Amino acid sequence: MRIDILTLFPEMFQGPFSESIVRRATEKKLVEIELHNIRDYTLDKHKKVDDYPYSSGAGMVMSIEPIARVIDKLKSERHYDHIIYMTPDGQQFKQRIANTLSLSGNIMILCGHYKGVDQRVRDHYITMEISIGDFVLTGGELAAAVVSDAIIRLIPGVLSDETSALTDSFQDGLLSPPVYTRPADYNGWKVPEVLLSGNDKLIETWKEQQAYERTKRLRPDLLED
Repeated sequence: MRIDILTLFPEMFQGPFSESIVRRATEKKLVEIELHNIRDYTLDKHKKVDDYPYSSGAGMVMSIEPIARVIDKLKSERHYDHIIYMTPDGQQFKQRIANTLSLSGNIMILCGHYKGVDQRVRDHYITMEISIGDFVLTGGELAAAVVSDAIIRLIPGVLSDETSALTDSFQDGLLSPPVYTRPADYNGWKVPEVLLSGNDKLIETWKEQQAYERTKRLRPDLLED
């Protein structure tokens, strides 16, 4: 998989992409991540990427020209399964979307800033608009890093145990059950006896019950879906 990220601040990705699972995936060449500074595609000496909107109100808008130039250049080099725009008013990012995107060959992610991008970018280039929640960030970089991480960890070979991702919360519409490890007794706080029983069938039934009860208590909206 290849992920091209269009941003005004490529340095913001150094931390998230240089550690942990994402670093492992890039080192194993399971994913290729390229950062593109939108300012490099401006034509004026000040590298201006924004302008005032055609309306009253505060805030600036990212101009169409530099964004169009970088998207056109990348599209001339390869086919993209999705061109994603990170925006607070996009569809809420969920595990099922991550699952779908992880099957892609090439995706492009545009990070918004200011009051957003010229609507013509969204109308003529963007194929998917994603939000990571009902709140506003300074820019789309952190959201793009979150989405990238969620996608990359699903690529076969990235996780040491490929079945691990299949038991994550939301994969089956439920939250994951509680998990425990050694010691079995810490300060009188004990691991449930069923997990020490060695009875796989009984343990699986317990996990399913716990997952349902936990979802009902913490995220009843998932059961409605």
